[in-house]
Amino acid sequence: MADSTRFASFLSRSRTVAAPTWSRWLVPPAALSVHLAIGQAYAWSVFKPPLESALGLSGTQSALPFQLGIVMLGLSAAFGGTLVERNGPRWAMFVSMTCFSSGFLLSALGVITRQYWLVVLGYGFVGGIGLGIGYISPVSTLIKWFPDRPGMATGIAIMGFGGGALIASPWSAQMLASFGASTGGIATTFLVHGVVYAGFMSMGVLLVRVPPPGWTPRGRRPAAAVRLRPLVTTADVSARNAIRTPQFYLLWIVLCCNVTAGIGILEKAAPMIVDFFAGTSAAVAAGAAAGFVALLSLANMAGRFVWSSTSDLIGRKNMYRVYLGVGALLYLAIALAGDTSKPLFIGCALGILSFYGGGFATVPAYLKDLFGTYQVGAIHGRLLTAWSTAGVLGPLIVNAIADAQKAAGRSGPELYTTSLFIMIGLLAVGFLANELIRPVHERHHERVAGWQEQVTEKGRTR
Repeated sequence: MADSTRFASFLSRSRTVAAPTWSRWLVPPAALSVHLAIGQAYAWSVFKPPLESALGLSGTQSALPFQLGIVMLGLSAAFGGTLVERNGPRWAMFVSMTCFSSGFLLSALGVITRQYWLVVLGYGFVGGIGLGIGYISPVSTLIKWFPDRPGMATGIAIMGFGGGALIASPWSAQMLASFGASTGGIATTFLVHGVVYAGFMSMGVLLVRVPPPGWTPRGRRPAAAVRLRPLVTTADVSARNAIRTPQFYLLWIVLCCNVTAGIGILEKAAPMIVDFFAGTSAAVAAGAAAGFVALLSLANMAGRFVWSSTSDLIGRKNMYRVYLGVGALLYLAIALAGDTSKPLFIGCALGILSFYGGGFATVPAYLKDLFGTYQVGAIHGRLLTAWSTAGVLGPLIVNAIADAQKAAGRSGPELYTTSLFIMIGLLAVGFLANELIRPVHERHHERVAGWQEQVTEKGRTR
């Protein structure tokens, strides 16, 4: 009993307050240890063929764990955001580590016993909770440590989520080659994943700290930042009040439109480039299409850091003007050029995917500008429902229209032309929503500074 009490105390927010000599540059590695791990979700496709062969699954069935995991990511981020803010980043990272690793262990049990529902439950439901809590766990902490460079700070962590698959894909493939693609080999691979990721994520649990009350970087002058950029506030807004503001819903539309446009290409990248140039002298082989997908992943990852860091210099609203406005022009270039230029197609697609990743990484800093640092993690969690919506909407638009065009006897760029113009329209809607964003009215501001959050005996935030 005493041990459990001491452990609970170790996870509490009060035990994570940094000493005066603590370096804030130790916090990004703590965040990366979590995001690089949970970014494995983007590498689920490595497990699809062996699972289908070993357990006799269809392609739709083998996709269920990933699909449920993404759904649970959005739901757990939305509903768990307030708990993350209240209990602190160490507690949140521990919950993420426990759920994500346990999901692999349950999946291993499901494969070895040939009970596929356990794989769906483990990786999809339990692991998906770990994805959502882990995704938002470092956001508010990083922003509080880096109020002078919030875009760069969140970009580092969220870049890790985009890059996690670059590590996980070859690692998982090598383990499957070593252990075998039978049920025993797949179960062993899942088991190793669970243990190794638990150890890797525990570094973040041990390392993370929150700044002491009233801490600011040396030489920072918040008032000067507000005068320079009117959208940057020194006030704080609670998550409860944030969802009552038009700014929250306008930013939800901005994120949903940007993600829909990017994920529409990402989800169908390989067949799209093959279809575009089929029957031309620049036909694309399956191996080259796979290389194109790898390039898009690198653009996605790089955009998360480069563009979010750039937003610290030019402002969040201007950065989203680039994502949405230039993104629409890139889509237009692809639609008009058709199959006449492969380099143009690849270059435009890389730009669109870099904006897709940048949009994810910049939005926490945009939230901080609008709502302050008080409960920015909880607000971010609620905003991620836009990701869940876009994750369904983007692939649905591209796949449904391509299937309909094929049924009508069309081929080549004609399969995607309508989808491309729909994406341009969505980006135009997002651009307009971004233009309508104004500073949050002071009636929504908290009367007490957010970092001085106090909790009543009933556990409610004052």
